Amino acid sequence: MSAQVSTRAIILLLCFFLSTITIVSGLVNIGNNNKVGRVKAGPIDISAIGCGTWSWGNRLLWDYDPSQDEEIYRAYKVQRNAGITLFDTGDSYGTFDLNGRAEILLGQFERRYLEEKSNNKSQNMFDLFGNNENSSSNKQQVATKLAPYPWRITRGSLVNAAKASLKRLEQDKLCVAQTHWSTANYQPLQEGALWEGLADIYDEGLCEAVGVSNYGPQQLYKFSERMKERDDIPIAVAQVQYSLMTARNNEILESADNAGCRLISYSPLCLGLLTCKYDLDNLPRAGNPRRQLFRELLPGAKPLLGTLKAIAKEQRKTPSQVAINWTIQKRTVPIFGARTLQQAEENLGAVGWSLSNEEVMELDIASSKLEKNMIENIFATR
Repeated sequence: MSAQVSTRAIILLLCFFLSTITIVSGLVNIGNNNKVGRVKAGPIDISAIGCGTWSWGNRLLWDYDPSQDEEIYRAYKVQRNAGITLFDTGDSYGTFDLNGRAEILLGQFERRYLEEKSNNKSQNMFDLFGNNENSSSNKQQVATKLAPYPWRITRGSLVNAAKASLKRLEQDKLCVAQTHWSTANYQPLQEGALWEGLADIYDEGLCEAVGVSNYGPQQLYKFSERMKERDDIPIAVAQVQYSLMTARNNEILESADNAGCRLISYSPLCLGLLTCKYDLDNLPRAGNPRRQLFRELLPGAKPLLGTLKAIAKEQRKTPSQVAINWTIQKRTVPIFGARTLQQAEENLGAVGWSLSNEEVMELDIASSKLEKNMIENIFATR
């Protein structure tokens, strides 16, 4: 009996010793293989890359069907295990009867993920010693974009929209509450109500910070100044369409820095065109809006795609991984879609390494010579 006790004591001491090494020196990483780092976004920390959920529930562009949910969860799980905590969504995501589907799935997936981890505690004897997978730094962070529908003309309507999102998520608080787009170009009076509504959402404790989407430098500055007047409501993110195929301007990066927030680059793969999996003989299915778009963009994109493939070959990466890493080198946090395990694993291969300065410049030059850029969001403002 004493020998058994002694053996157990030795094992426990060994576990404690190894976990202490992990915590103090970082030389040993037990039970935590996360590759995705963390970055500052205003007052909060977020994962250095994130997952966008636009395709979860979208039949028109992405041919979504509820039968795909199990595979989407597998993709979700591998991303969570890799350290991704930021999930960008919107209350308008999901076509027609599937409206709000993305938020519903995000809530369901996280609850399932945590339950599975809880039931599987015995898989790793080191969980008692320094494993921080369930710490606050690995908590799911939902950034919801609230659509400025024509009927949302009061600040209270935006607060109610946030509460509806939380109900679908079955959560108490959003990480970031965002406006989905600006109405400045067509209904400027509504814009003021949206801003006040966002600030009210924060004041009511329904989010940790606020953010905007599709705002240009000028509009972001105005929004930032108003949030300062509202007792310094914290701004975490500003997201814009940003990829090698998109017309870019460093001014938006500077504006995000001035506003004290992080620039989020959405559609970093240009709706899949930068995966280099498409050509004029292999386009999205007939009836998918991407088909005609790619038909128009591909001829002029050949030099860029050729450069992308060459650098990918040199780096022993895929073109998708190179395109995503390029956005990381530009100090943005890319959010990409993943509905299959294979897509998720490929996207995760974009971190843990860096393009050289020469390769970034080579891609910049190729991008600047595009005959035709990707069309920009019609709601994007100056």
